[in-house]
Amino acid sequence: MGELVTGEAVALELRPARLPSRALAVLLDLLVVLAGYVVVSVALLAATASLDEAARTAVAIASFLLLLVGVPIAVETLSHGRSLGKLACGLRVVRDDGGPIRFRHALVRGALGVVEILLTAGVVACVASLVSARGRRLGDVFAGTLVVRERVPVARNGFLPPPPPWLAGRFSGLDLSAVPDGLWLEIRQCLGRMDQLDPQVGRTIAERLAGDLAARTGAPVPPGVPAAAFLAAVVHERRDREARRAFGAGGGPVADAHGPSAAPSYGAPAPPVYGAPAPPSNGAHGPPAPSPGAPVSPSPAVPPVPPASGPAKDEGTATGFVPPA
Repeated sequence: MGELVTGEAVALELRPARLPSRALAVLLDLLVVLAGYVVVSVALLAATASLDEAARTAVAIASFLLLLVGVPIAVETLSHGRSLGKLACGLRVVRDDGGPIRFRHALVRGALGVVEILLTAGVVACVASLVSARGRRLGDVFAGTLVVRERVPVARNGFLPPPPPWLAGRFSGLDLSAVPDGLWLEIRQCLGRMDQLDPQVGRTIAERLAGDLAARTGAPVPPGVPAAAFLAAVVHERRDREARRAFGAGGGPVADAHGPSAAPSYGAPAPPVYGAPAPPSNGAHGPPAPSPGAPVSPSPAVPPVPPASGPAKDEGTATGFVPPA
């Protein structure tokens, strides 16, 4: 990705547009302009039918220059480098330093575009764009312009330093609704490259951006707060608001993933111990009455006790006494 360096030594993350996207944008512009040129030419032909051949030729040349040259120049000048085709493809014409173009830039591009694109069917423009390192045609070289891509992925933003701890939550009531996205992007780029800039240059840029941000929010920079720290605190406050709006807006306490049944039930009886007989509840002889529903697992060392109503076949008469395990 190519980077543009502004006059304040800030590297802008702008990617130069390549030949496929530029060709598609030019094709869309030509279709619109040619359609309008055909409609206007038919109307002028009907209106100048009574004139002589020289007058009709002059009108045809004037309409050609006005529609195919003048209209693109006017559109690029008024829209600061965004024609209909460039708008559809996410492109923009900027100066070499990243600033917006003016009338003289659009005039040079449009004048050379007649030769590069119209008279040579785009062959010269394609060759020049392929040879150039940043995909510029001859009109861009002579005008000092560059066609860049505006749709830069947000994920490419660098790491933002955290604000000082003593500024945490200080700007929670700040109104950020009037701050445009372009200003947020400039602030993020400035903070992400603060360690790469000269200290004096970085301080100057941060103060300018802090002034713009204060003008948009209606609240001045607090006295004694550095401009870079103010910008970092406001940017993190905006990020926290977006995170709360996306994930935690209107939500109550988060319930346990296992539900209410996962909580321990205090006071419940302990589970029975398998394999050991329960001792007698008192000194009376006789086997203890098993609790209803409790599993019975007689010990292998204790023989089964025959009923008291009849004599035992091999062990003698039953005494009712159960020896301990």
